[in-house]
Amino acid sequence: MHPAERIRGAKSLKLQGKTIVLGVTGSIAAVETVKLARELIRHGADVHAVLSDAATGIVHPNALQFATGHDVVTHLDGSMDYLTMCGQDGKADLLLIAPCTSNTISKIANGIDDTPVTTYAVNALGSGIPVQIAPAAHETMMENPAVAANLRRLRELGVEVVEPKWEESKAKMADLEEIVACVVRRLGPKDLQGTKVLVVAGATVEPIDDIRVVSNRSTGSTGIELARTAFERGADVELWLGRHEAPVPAWIPKKVFETTADLAAMAERADADITLVPAAVADFSPKKRKGKLPTREGALTLDLEPTPKVLRSLRKGTRKSLVGFKAEAGVSAAELRSKAMALLKEADLDLVVANDVTRMKADATAITIFDRKGHSTTFEGTKALAAERIWSAVLHGVPG
Repeated sequence: MHPAERIRGAKSLKLQGKTIVLGVTGSIAAVETVKLARELIRHGADVHAVLSDAATGIVHPNALQFATGHDVVTHLDGSMDYLTMCGQDGKADLLLIAPCTSNTISKIANGIDDTPVTTYAVNALGSGIPVQIAPAAHETMMENPAVAANLRRLRELGVEVVEPKWEESKAKMADLEEIVACVVRRLGPKDLQGTKVLVVAGATVEPIDDIRVVSNRSTGSTGIELARTAFERGADVELWLGRHEAPVPAWIPKKVFETTADLAAMAERADADITLVPAAVADFSPKKRKGKLPTREGALTLDLEPTPKVLRSLRKGTRKSLVGFKAEAGVSAAELRSKAMALLKEADLDLVVANDVTRMKADATAITIFDRKGHSTTFEGTKALAAERIWSAVLHGVPG
């Protein structure tokens, strides 16, 4: 068994059954393509690499042959592989050119075909096979009016662009995680395409004085996974984020909040088709005192005041489904159900995702999803898979 087969689908099956041609051109970012190919394979893809002559001076074809488990195309011959993959009825589901130099951008935009990579691109565009590019070039190259015009031309032709990172006077190739997410978005079910999704995640932070705060336990990871999954399914996603520990995908637009009052003000302006609220929102807030409270002067009494009900405001700004979350600790299944159904009715929710925090682990969770009729479904596993299960319930309902 080739080593590529040992890792296929190790992270997910989101690209299972998909054939991706990875075109590599002559940017120093080509050194990242072995990792990129392996990440695509870890999500189930079958990857075939094609290199321009300039790319072979940066990354050896043997490296990508090892990474993909397939022979690498570096020149055109009688095998006509470019037609097998990207011609009429070609095997490829996607041509991904990463990195894509300004030279290659301009050639493809103008129909020039003089490298193996541009030959695949010309045929893919002619046969209707999707093309994605991840540009990588010096800043001055990307800002050249001619190159900018050629990039616009590619977009007009239907080529999707994974935007580069602008750092150190360079338009660096996007992070591999973002490229993979964009590939999944392009080849995935697209069942949220055209849907405006809002995810509210993380914890509120309520000030005691100008230094101290009180908050809830939350890493924000469930909400971040929900936003990531929505993006991969084609949604127009916005993430509202409080205090959190989990890393946030840079390509998902976000707004930040601190206090429940901040979040409540934002909720008044909410505008979404579907809203999910796994945020740990405080039910009470201390009456803030100026300065810093004296240290070690005996017991401290905090005056707590009820916070605004954020879910009610979000209901007004949500056209379709509003999903609330109910966290409890050390309760029975019957008690969890009772509390979840009470929240569902009180806030006029469509679904409630309930869990007992004593059963949670770092990257795993145990949830039960309830709908308005009291139907429920339970899941235990990673938070990434939990996000998939929650979205399935939102889109297709809870079996009952």
